[in-house]
Amino acid sequence: MDEIRMIAPTGVLGSGYLKESLDAGLKLKPHFIGVDAGSTDPGPHFLGTGTCAFSKQAYKRDLTPLLLGTRSLSIPLAIGSAGTAGGEIQLQWAFDIVKEIAADNNLHFKIALIHAEQRKDYLISQLKAGKIKPLKPELPISEAVITRSEHIVAMMGAEPYMQALKEGADVILAGRSSDPAIFAAFCMQKGYDPGLAWHAGKILECGTAATVFRKRPDCILAYLHKDHFIVEPLDPDARCSPQSIAAHSFYENYDPFYIQESSGLLDISQASYQAVSDRAVKVSGSKFVPQTPPTLKLEGAEFAGYQSVLIGSIRDPIIIRQIDSWMTRLKEKAAERIAELYPAPHAREGITIFYHVYGKDGTMGPLEPVRETLSHELCLIVEVTAGTQEIATTIAGSIRHIALHLPVPEWSGIITGLATPFSPPYIERGAIYRFNLNHVLEVENPLEAFQIEMISI
Repeated sequence: MDEIRMIAPTGVLGSGYLKESLDAGLKLKPHFIGVDAGSTDPGPHFLGTGTCAFSKQAYKRDLTPLLLGTRSLSIPLAIGSAGTAGGEIQLQWAFDIVKEIAADNNLHFKIALIHAEQRKDYLISQLKAGKIKPLKPELPISEAVITRSEHIVAMMGAEPYMQALKEGADVILAGRSSDPAIFAAFCMQKGYDPGLAWHAGKILECGTAATVFRKRPDCILAYLHKDHFIVEPLDPDARCSPQSIAAHSFYENYDPFYIQESSGLLDISQASYQAVSDRAVKVSGSKFVPQTPPTLKLEGAEFAGYQSVLIGSIRDPIIIRQIDSWMTRLKEKAAERIAELYPAPHAREGITIFYHVYGKDGTMGPLEPVRETLSHELCLIVEVTAGTQEIATTIAGSIRHIALHLPVPEWSGIITGLATPFSPPYIERGAIYRFNLNHVLEVENPLEAFQIEMISI
């Protein structure tokens, strides 16, 4: 093939795209369509619960035109990190939607399910063998950590996709995956340069996030050649520039020039970005440096407790002028009340409270460089996590009442300093989860942690 044409319809399946953009792309006879469907960005809840950040309706709306379009052209469709976290429950949930679309439209194809959720006994054996290594920041790992995890997934690279394509898959539905791997696999299977393949995948995986101004999630197209690739959006009103493409190369990376993948390092330090029109950019000079042994990033989530959240606003300028000392007194009074409610030390175990003052430093906390409070109003959010929902709600309710009437020296008598927009003033969030792994698994074969299941529909 002298050229590979690839489409990414959106940055994440379920977020939407313009059907007109996809139709325009299909007219260009692409060879492959790939789409990322997950991330750790929404937090540990989705890995912990096995649920998806998007609804079935959102998935079905986005998947239907992709399945119809790729089957009409007889080209592969690959979906990575199914159901947000890419665990087994989410993979099966997404597969059910695929089967439903196929039945609705009388589609027949061969689908590869690539399973990314890991068996705990397998991981414990690998831990004992010294094959699990920490990333920074280091989190403690032990058999107990693995055992108490709700779900653990490994992030696959390009190799499982390449194997599924080799086995004749028309559609690939994969668990947790490196986003660029979805696209790089197809290109490398066709013999294209790995550096260009991985870099093109890095640009495509977020859809029109690589445009100058992203109006909405939408389709983007890459033309891959032997020594370069060209990227352009499929919405005629959108455009890419050398700056927008280079900037997206740096997106979500610890290092702007070296991007770690499971089987090696993408080196874009010498990459060149050149405008070939007012909408399209040519990229060349990317390199891929293979590394051994391959490593697979592990992601795990564990139960952290039950949570209740208090939300309120502070508008009193006298309180705002002394918000630091007011918050200190609030925390002290809250600690006193908790000790009264739960005098036994063991009853207070597992209780954690986080205070956020938006309008001051709610986003960055102690890292906030602006120390002066400039807002005329502040938003107070208090997170209370405990071993039971009842304890979390009891404490949230107590903190609300303390904050409501917490005095300041300038006032005499009782004051009301906090306005809560909801009744009841606290929100019971139920069970919550936390990420508990930041590690990689060293493997001899990058396929060994992933089962590929071929199914005819």
